[in-house]
Amino acid sequence: MNIDGHLIAALLVLIGAILSMIRAAAGPTSYDRVLAVNVFGTKAVMLLAIIGFIGDRSGFLDIAILYGLVNFIATVALLRFVETKRLT
Repeated sequence: MNIDGHLIAALLVLIGAILSMIRAAAGPTSYDRVLAVNVFGTKAVMLLAIIGFIGDRSGFLDIAILYGLVNFIATVALLRFVETKRLT
């Protein structure tokens, strides 16, 4: 895949991120909003990985992995808080 293909992939991921933020703003329930923000975080991880691959920078992949882990933990914590109104 050449650079144009990677840029098209990055553009599609960016469009998906924008659509997920629209869903987060318009979500009828708290669960919909939290899951839409989780999808946005996943799209951000994908975008970081694509940018790291295009620029041949492996540090971006490390940041993407760390951000994916933080995204998962934050989603679990937010859903637990929404369900029980406490984090413990």
